[in-house]
Amino acid sequence: MSAYTRLLLACFGLFSLIGCSEPHQDSNIRSRGFVYCGQDTPTTFNPQLIDGGLTADTLAAQIFDRLLLLDPISHQPLPSLARSWSVSDDGLEYTFNLRKGIEFQTTDWFKPTRQLNAQDVVFSFKRIIEPSHLFNKVSGGRYPWFESQGFSSLVDNIEVVDSHTVKFTLSRPDNAFLSNLATTYAVIHSQEYAQNLLKTGKLQQLDMKPIGTGPFSLAQYLPNDLIRLVRHWGYWQGAAPMEQVVFDISSRGTGTLAKLLSKECDVLSSPVASQLPVISNSEEFELIAQTGMNVAFVALNNSKTELKDPRVRKAINLAINRENLLNSVYYGTGTKAKSILPPMSWAYNHNSKALDYDPEKSLALLKQAGFDKNLRLTMWVPLEPRPYNPSPRKTAELIQADLNAVGVQLTILSQDTLSRLNTTATTNSDMVLTGWIADNGDPDNFLRPLLSCSAKSAGLNVANWCDLGFDNLLELASRTTKLEQRVNYYHLAQDILDTEVPIIPLAHGVHFQVHHQSLGGLQMSPFGTRSFSSVYRSE
Repeated sequence: MSAYTRLLLACFGLFSLIGCSEPHQDSNIRSRGFVYCGQDTPTTFNPQLIDGGLTADTLAAQIFDRLLLLDPISHQPLPSLARSWSVSDDGLEYTFNLRKGIEFQTTDWFKPTRQLNAQDVVFSFKRIIEPSHLFNKVSGGRYPWFESQGFSSLVDNIEVVDSHTVKFTLSRPDNAFLSNLATTYAVIHSQEYAQNLLKTGKLQQLDMKPIGTGPFSLAQYLPNDLIRLVRHWGYWQGAAPMEQVVFDISSRGTGTLAKLLSKECDVLSSPVASQLPVISNSEEFELIAQTGMNVAFVALNNSKTELKDPRVRKAINLAINRENLLNSVYYGTGTKAKSILPPMSWAYNHNSKALDYDPEKSLALLKQAGFDKNLRLTMWVPLEPRPYNPSPRKTAELIQADLNAVGVQLTILSQDTLSRLNTTATTNSDMVLTGWIADNGDPDNFLRPLLSCSAKSAGLNVANWCDLGFDNLLELASRTTKLEQRVNYYHLAQDILDTEVPIIPLAHGVHFQVHHQSLGGLQMSPFGTRSFSSVYRSE
């Protein structure tokens, strides 16, 4: 059943969040909106509570705004809800001047009586950093991305200066602070809406029936089926050309490529690499690509006895043939990863001495460690294609064959999607096949959330690795204002990773997106987020 048909059926009251338009009007959805295909079912609509997935990658940019945005080329912060900002000489105080006239969305469950002001910004961040905040423990009370950054210890206070001025006071200088406020996780909620929910006792509604200032508001959510967003007429940058966006999140029936070819979907994000020739040969669709700030990697669980030995970790790294992965999984579209940082990062160490493919040396290291063709490991593998890994199953099978060649028996454990907060997978498995899409252009955004000691406590560091020397280098890099020193600290941090091998970088992927030729204005970003505020249909 197509998304269009399901949308019509949903309009007759099947679990809808709000009422739909007349059926005959929704039958013309393609002239009034578009269908986006190929993502997972969200567990929340608040990106502050998660570490990735559809909400963080795509939905948040439609429903919410942030104080700042990132320039997709220079990776420098740009104004958004904050029209300007200033930083004190000691780097501890950041003052933001908010735009005036920013309207919150009106829905069937909330009608705002005021525009955005400084109280909304303070509410949105104090919820995260203050354990005593009335909303801090709501919806699980975990803020994994912020926890991995040590955000609560970094931010001493957030205060209202006046109705449209907010000041953040930090405990120490942090060069990545502005970039972090521009990430998809740093969204601004309505304090007025939260106060209304306190009166009714429905606090979790803040995260499942969101209110933001973005170009689209949530209208309907059918789990494992569809999500419908409708145009926010009061959007501060002008109402979007499209009246609605439907996300087809169903897993039953035909695959996403078949839905695209049969025109059940207008947009397909992250098509599998093997699908690209079929798409390229059709004149009906446009294929666009963005070199991504991403990395696919294998996390080695350093809490496991066998993997505590660096010789074993190095041996596994040496056994993996990355060139074979690029040819068989990425079809020549990816780049071999020597580091967790992509080559486009200004802190990338081009003189890295990272170990490369050498099965003979791998065998020798395993024998030294006492594993002469008798090592058995497990690897948890999510099956959902991602920009950094277009075919996780195939990747896992190739790694399995590589390890078998050096006498390591690898058992693959799989599921459709994998959250780094899934403690069953990350604690019980020896290895996890995963990856990362940068939220901003700062190298800290790769190194700290994935490998710092605070990230281990937060659950994002699935390698369960903590090195105080590595953490100290990240702290030094965040404090210095001299770029040359920052680069040096990050190079030293990468040297530690090359020596200790807590994770095995595999490849940097190219993010592909395909859409029907009648759609225009679709944007791509190296950070994975994209707004649909400028999308239009030409026919």
